[in-house]
Amino acid sequence: MDRSKQRILVFQQNGGGEKKIEGIRRYAGDTIDMEVVSIDEMLPPVLDDTEGLLPDRIEADMVLDFLKHPDLSHDLARRCQEQDVPMVASGKKMKMEGVSAPPT
Repeated sequence: MDRSKQRILVFQQNGGGEKKIEGIRRYAGDTIDMEVVSIDEMLPPVLDDTEGLLPDRIEADMVLDFLKHPDLSHDLARRCQEQDVPMVASGKKMKMEGVSAPPT
């Protein structure tokens, strides 16, 4: 990864963020380094533990949340907050410091 570029870590579930990811790649070009984490397994309605699904350490300048499962989004936001990494969770109803949740 080129340290002079902004590092963006994108989380998506079952391909739900592909069009947005494609748009980011298209318009950002080589101005950013983007890594995509895809969670494609079937998940129960309630997740008591997201260990193994989300990384312990967030290595990015910003996180984009395109996850569908609310427990995953909540735990991701908590980890980002703890590690002082800003997160954008577009369309989510999240009120947590460091998380921007603009309407879609």
